[in-house]
Amino acid sequence: MATATATQYQAVQKGGPFTVVSIPKPCPGPNEVSIRLKAIALNPLDWKKLYFGFMIESWPAVLGIDGAGIVEDVGQGVNNFKAGDEVFSLFGHDSRASSFQEVSVVPEMFVAKKPRNLSFEEAASLPICYCTAGAAIYSALKIPLPFLPDGATTGPQPKSVLVLGGSSGVGAAAIQILRLALPTAAILTTSSPQHHAHLTSLGASRGFDQKSPSLVADIKSATPDAKGVDMIVDAVASGASQTNIYDTLSADGPKEVGEVFSGTQIQVPEGVKRTVAFGRQVFEPPGGKNAMTALAGLLSEGRYKLPNRVQSVGSRFEAIAKGLEVLKGGISGTKLVVTV
Repeated sequence: MATATATQYQAVQKGGPFTVVSIPKPCPGPNEVSIRLKAIALNPLDWKKLYFGFMIESWPAVLGIDGAGIVEDVGQGVNNFKAGDEVFSLFGHDSRASSFQEVSVVPEMFVAKKPRNLSFEEAASLPICYCTAGAAIYSALKIPLPFLPDGATTGPQPKSVLVLGGSSGVGAAAIQILRLALPTAAILTTSSPQHHAHLTSLGASRGFDQKSPSLVADIKSATPDAKGVDMIVDAVASGASQTNIYDTLSADGPKEVGEVFSGTQIQVPEGVKRTVAFGRQVFEPPGGKNAMTALAGLLSEGRYKLPNRVQSVGSRFEAIAKGLEVLKGGISGTKLVVTV
């Protein structure tokens, strides 16, 4: 009897090129779900892994950390999913669990059922940005997330939070999560002015031009008593180029920064507590294992929206390389996806 096979889109070496190969179709182990991909979203980490070798132990390698598709099979102990379910998922860093392939195997807690009102492409655009923003808020800043079943119910309740890079996928996700967690707080954000209306529709109190020469003073003036913000979520390593951005922190506040991992070395002033967050950390605190199912619920209830506009860069695996080049060149307020 012939062995079932599946297609992988492998990066041959650092910097590429890619090649399409056929491998034995992977099978899920205990508490795992195998997913046949229908759509794949592209992320900055994908091109950084390709060109800089971040988190890559050996080549060839399979990349991809976002996707959506149909459950192919489930492993022992999986009760919430069955073959044929339409799902979206965070994917892994090893070749077996990455999303640049036809069939991938991931832990059950990474997976959620796709809301009916979303396309596969839209659903694929969501997981890593939501998880990373959640990690920066929940794991790094210790702000409890009320929508997580069995999650923490007590923790810091800052009166103001600044999100740096609000138009990025992580930044726009952070604005929404913060608004859900802190209904009355001032949620301020930086971005290009053309994104301000969208970001306020997601829950930001006010947007500020990230290139304004009076940025620090403008932000402080918008905080309670004009003292400055209590905390910062840095979604795009703004602290590396805007070293004075930490002057927006209130001298009387906790002066904490939840910074999304970027691979960039950033120095913060004395007295500022900086914690670097990785997306998978959102699953670690109490209730964290419910993070993805909570996202599906928020989407179905209309309490969480697509952070960015979703744009297709083509179909089939070969479109991935082109999409990564576009992403590497820089885009704003847009999530690139590939239909498989």
